[in-house]
Amino acid sequence: MSTVRDIAKQTGVSIATVSRVLNNHPSVSDVLRDKVMSAANSRRYVSAIGKRETSTIAYVFTGDPSLGSPFDSALLEGVYDALGDSNYNLMILDLRRTRRNGESYSQMFQRLGIRGAVLRTTHGSRSICSKIADQGFPMVVVGDRFDDPRVSCLFSESRSASREAVEHLVALGHRRIAISINVIDDSDHEDRLAGYREALKDHGLEVDDKLVMRVPANRQGGSQLIRRIVTSVDRPSAIYISDPMAAVGAMYEAQKMGLSIPEDMSIVGFDDTDLRYTSLPTMTAVCQDATALGREAYRVLTQRMKDNSPPTSNSPSAWLEVHESTGPVGVTQ
Repeated sequence: MSTVRDIAKQTGVSIATVSRVLNNHPSVSDVLRDKVMSAANSRRYVSAIGKRETSTIAYVFTGDPSLGSPFDSALLEGVYDALGDSNYNLMILDLRRTRRNGESYSQMFQRLGIRGAVLRTTHGSRSICSKIADQGFPMVVVGDRFDDPRVSCLFSESRSASREAVEHLVALGHRRIAISINVIDDSDHEDRLAGYREALKDHGLEVDDKLVMRVPANRQGGSQLIRRIVTSVDRPSAIYISDPMAAVGAMYEAQKMGLSIPEDMSIVGFDDTDLRYTSLPTMTAVCQDATALGREAYRVLTQRMKDNSPPTSNSPSAWLEVHESTGPVGVTQ
């Protein structure tokens, strides 16, 4: 393992100077800071955990933050609930605003007194998760799936329940069934789309790419979705909306436009919490317990902080709940 002395020898500066750089002392010039940090990163230097007493874990966005989503709100609730009587505090970080020039992710976390991190990511920032894992920092990614054995990850498998949701619609007589997925890619939405495609193929129904729609995962996205469907030629009689707030927005917009649910259109939503019970009619939904996933993330993270052991997850799969927003193909469809 590299030491401060090794970095000082490589860069030709004193040990005291290296120490000032690693501790982000303001008196160090940018040129010298970049030189020392470059050497530290090339040697994969990480100060030993335990030299500084830390009691913080971080909830980290590696890409665009999504704090307003029901999923993130429920995850945070679960993590915070799991903190219980421990000595840990919880910090929320946006890596794009927090990391300093030339600083490795592990060095950034240790500068902030962070012992471990719960990571939220998208396809565009997945490589950051691998880099953090490669640096040996205790972490767990939630809501995305990695084949990289270095990356600890947790997610609720939703492919099977999504397939069941589409089969439910087929059993009700629907043949033109659409799906809505987020405009931002991640493995969760890939799984939901895969379940949708499998169900249609298994029942001999055409997979029409025009019925695979992308909208933002918010109420406005759901409203936009319904307006697009209503004005389309040969519109679908049912749709699976794989984001909670988009589903809520779609339910509201459909009724605002005079559509009767489920008589004019059947809607299956997705629910991370209890949103399905707040709509009228009560929404049929593929459900996952994001709060329980947050508690499990904390358990796995603290296990890794203790002994860097491989993750052992007990996170549950998603499930389908049938309520009032789905029904047989109506006479007006």
